[in-house]
Amino acid sequence: MNKMENFQKQYCFQNNTRANACVRYKQGFLFSMIFFLVLTVTGCDTITQQEGNWPCFHGADRTNKSTETGLLKKWPETGPELLLTISGLGEGYATVAIAEGYIFTAGMIDEQTYIFAFDLNGNQIWKTPNGQSWETTLSWATSYTGRLAAFEYKTGNEIWSVELGEMFDAEIPEYGYSESVYIDGDRLYCNPAGKKGYIVCLDKNNGNLIWANAEIQEPVGNNSLIVFEYGGYRQISGVTGNSIYGVDSKTGELLWSVDYGNDRENNIADPIFHDGYVFVSSGYGKGCILIKLNASGNKIIPETVWQTELMDNHHGGIILHDGYLYGAGHNARGWFCLDFMTGKEMWKSDGKGSLTYADGMLFCLDERGIMTLVTATPEKYEAISTFEVPSGGKGFHWAHPVVCGGRLYIRHTDKIFVYDLKGK
Repeated sequence: MNKMENFQKQYCFQNNTRANACVRYKQGFLFSMIFFLVLTVTGCDTITQQEGNWPCFHGADRTNKSTETGLLKKWPETGPELLLTISGLGEGYATVAIAEGYIFTAGMIDEQTYIFAFDLNGNQIWKTPNGQSWETTLSWATSYTGRLAAFEYKTGNEIWSVELGEMFDAEIPEYGYSESVYIDGDRLYCNPAGKKGYIVCLDKNNGNLIWANAEIQEPVGNNSLIVFEYGGYRQISGVTGNSIYGVDSKTGELLWSVDYGNDRENNIADPIFHDGYVFVSSGYGKGCILIKLNASGNKIIPETVWQTELMDNHHGGIILHDGYLYGAGHNARGWFCLDFMTGKEMWKSDGKGSLTYADGMLFCLDERGIMTLVTATPEKYEAISTFEVPSGGKGFHWAHPVVCGGRLYIRHTDKIFVYDLKGK
């Protein structure tokens, strides 16, 4: 018997793609899904990204790179085989988390948020509510109140919950809470953005407070945290509405920060850490920036390496692969490849959307519903195959695609489309 079997491993997924505002259409409103979810299962406490598991938003290591191999390098003209369609999710931009043979996602039905669990054949195992919707004075913004909850993954039974707004004296952000919480050992990190704590650390087993950093008092940035070792610290890094920061994971002490934000105070893309450097992209015309972290004694001194207005990512995410950055711009419209160390543009192609990586390929989902298989190379933009994703309802295709277990998962509003990437 594994000596770690008495511990708990917790899975979490981001329930939307940071595109949090309700978007008004002539037909009505398209509501976003915003809350936190942690799913507990028994087993080893260390989360590893194994084939068949995609336990949280952008994978276990938050790089958005699947470790799977042996996938199709070219698709039929109509796309890979559609294995199944899951329906009944309601509205929202939640992507999927996959673990222990279950598919997890979230949606809103009649202004009530639900968490769903399905087996790999698309059969619903459970469905449980998690908080009500709220409306701001802006008629186009509908979101959720920051209820953080843990659920038993087989049954959907709630284990614990906390109200982040009440606990940390936080006002509900304009677009609601929209991050994917980070679980590291027995600790859970998240951003209530309150007067009593912008970034906080909780015990993942019961929701009890371990520490809270109230030194940071800025608008919430609508991105998710990353964790890395550098300069003698295990650091947690994120982006507020106005700055990039790093804190000590043990104490919550602010180690460094760099002013960086757009006119909307809405930095949605997650930061990327690599070899002592932190990369951040910001939409609405801001662009992107590379920061070098210089360790000096017990201090971390940030230094800007380069800045550009290229690839100002809205909310589709950026991938770092073999020294190059891949993603889409917002005002600087198009798919980009940039050199990580210099910011030099290697190539650009039309489009805007989200993406993921697997087996040497980029899976680029345009927000208009076109999925394209692109070679992950800085040499040139090389689209190998493309197909149109069916409609699951109203609105853009903003939920990020997932490659897991030889399958491609694409969520659009009420439906999840599951495709075969092995060709067997």
